[in-house]
Amino acid sequence: MKRASLAAAVVAWLAAGPAFAGQADEEARAVEARSAEESVLGSADEARRLADYQIFTREIAVDSLVLDTFDAAVAEAGVAAATMLEARQAFATALDLERDVRTGDRLHVRYEQAFTIDGVAIGVGRVLWAELRTKSKGTIAIHRFRTREQGERLWLASGQAAVAPSMRMPLDVISISSGFGLRPDPFEQPRPLAATGRPEPMGGSKQRTGSLPPGLPTGAVGYGKPPAPIGAIPIYMNPDGSWKMSLQKGTPRRASGALFMHDGVDLVAPTGTPIHAAADGVVVGVGPNGRYGNWIQIDHAGKLSTVYGHLSRFAPGLAAGATVSRGDLIGFVGSTGRSTGAHLHFEVQSEGKPVNPTTHPEFKSVSMRGADLERFKKQVARSLEEREREAKVAASLRR
Repeated sequence: MKRASLAAAVVAWLAAGPAFAGQADEEARAVEARSAEESVLGSADEARRLADYQIFTREIAVDSLVLDTFDAAVAEAGVAAATMLEARQAFATALDLERDVRTGDRLHVRYEQAFTIDGVAIGVGRVLWAELRTKSKGTIAIHRFRTREQGERLWLASGQAAVAPSMRMPLDVISISSGFGLRPDPFEQPRPLAATGRPEPMGGSKQRTGSLPPGLPTGAVGYGKPPAPIGAIPIYMNPDGSWKMSLQKGTPRRASGALFMHDGVDLVAPTGTPIHAAADGVVVGVGPNGRYGNWIQIDHAGKLSTVYGHLSRFAPGLAAGATVSRGDLIGFVGSTGRSTGAHLHFEVQSEGKPVNPTTHPEFKSVSMRGADLERFKKQVARSLEEREREAKVAASLRR
């Protein structure tokens, strides 16, 4: 029931009076009814007192030199931590505020804040735009902007949403040796030569019989490379993941090896590299699993699942039924199972079917396009011009 309806019901009940109080004084009941109504809706006096505050909003621009940490620079500028919370999270999508912000970097913030006529701040301020000039990452700026479809949020100056994607890749540094799609069996390919000129040993089990765990292919492939075109004979994969093939007219030669579907991507990293959960979820499987080797499966919202294979070991205490958050440590890179060397097999499934994580929208940030992007660029330009004008006025007053 709405507040107004509730108040009306209370007033009607009190005005009517209980049956046993038929002779009660009408004026007393009216006073009691007004009191009940004010307790629900607030009194006219309260509204007048609020109007007496004469609340107004003003924009405030501040600059700060980083002498210690980002948060210390915010405090030095006089901006409340609550006001900067959203902006802090936005900056964190483009740089590491603990590692990339250093002494001598500069922070600029423009925010709006509500005040009473007496100059008392009311509520939490709202950052309109902010800029970090860093030695390590260059200039990072965020601007508040409302698009036709995405609503209002903070955006990077490039037009990319300053909001982390709902899913992340499981390693901090990504080097993809084998992508999603068709590929020849890596165990059939020429072995890489060591510095001595002799073939390197192949890691993992070489057993090629028996059934595969669900979703695991017999084989591996180049990142972002399409299947071989019709009439092309794939011979092997180059180190960069490109196809080595022979194009022939007429009836093609029989390929030296069959192609297999690779349901995930292979991320190369040294043994022991930490592996992180791609998103919030529940661990539904952890342990040895055939050619996956040490394997983990996590179920996420939206009927998505992620699979991690060939781990050297698991994070302490990880077990089926455990709840994990995006970025939590779940294990370490290895070469267990059917593997040709230390790497992580990373797989994403949507409703049980494998999808390419490098193109899936859950791994990508939203970017503006078209008319929204043009309006945004003009707003950014106006903001920069306004800051330059204010800087010139401030410099002239100091003379």
